[in-house]
Amino acid sequence: MLVFEFKTYGKSSQFTAVDEAIRTAQFVRNSCLRYWMDNQKVDKYDLNKYCAVLAGEFQFADELNSQARQASAERAWSAISRFYDNCKKAIPGKKGYPQFQKYCRSVEYKSTGWKLASDRKSIKFTDKKGIGKLKLKGTRDLNFYQISQIKRVRLVRRASGVYVQFCIDVNRKENTEPSGNTIGLDVGLKEYYTDSNGLMVENPKFLRQGEKVLKRCHRRTSRKVKGSKNRGKSRQILGKRHLKISRQRKDHAIQLARCVVQSNDLIA
Repeated sequence: MLVFEFKTYGKSSQFTAVDEAIRTAQFVRNSCLRYWMDNQKVDKYDLNKYCAVLAGEFQFADELNSQARQASAERAWSAISRFYDNCKKAIPGKKGYPQFQKYCRSVEYKSTGWKLASDRKSIKFTDKKGIGKLKLKGTRDLNFYQISQIKRVRLVRRASGVYVQFCIDVNRKENTEPSGNTIGLDVGLKEYYTDSNGLMVENPKFLRQGEKVLKRCHRRTSRKVKGSKNRGKSRQILGKRHLKISRQRKDHAIQLARCVVQSNDLIA
């Protein structure tokens, strides 16, 4: 399964509709969790049936695509099943009892509720939320894959905007020749890692590099009045700073991991 991510471009009213769809998905997920708490012997299929009940009682829930509601119910069941598994395994400490979601940043569609353009440069959401057509911009090319291979489409809200993720069912294989090398890695705090050959990779410390800017953004945010538009703008700027640091960390880790995996046959 591959996940390709694209940034979306559209009108402010469309992004408002995206936020409404995300809030509806959060409502369905929390409602299914409450239904499980209040009733005994509730399984995954009962939660899927309960989505239709919510759509009949609440108009805003009916506006969301039916399979998107089921995907939100599956999120609730994922938390429930993880709690059941921890109890069966007798894991010491807290078992991870399912909690209500306070902040949700994504809504997931399955095979319906969306339509990809023929040139693969835009996507249209066809449910009653009014999201409409969004332009896509990214480095991946979706023309290599069939529409039937796209199993999930996810709208994700981040500090830098709204993104669309495509979950594509494909087996990815890379043909590499054996190098005959074996290596052992020790991950630390001072050095990023040290291998058995004596090579030490320094920790880039992206958080320390951006700490001065982060502190300034935190101070500016704390001075704003809670609930005001200025505080919302300041929080968005702060979120972008944190997002940049997390992306730097992820990109650095992926590049090092790919280099180590391609140059060695066995890693311990």
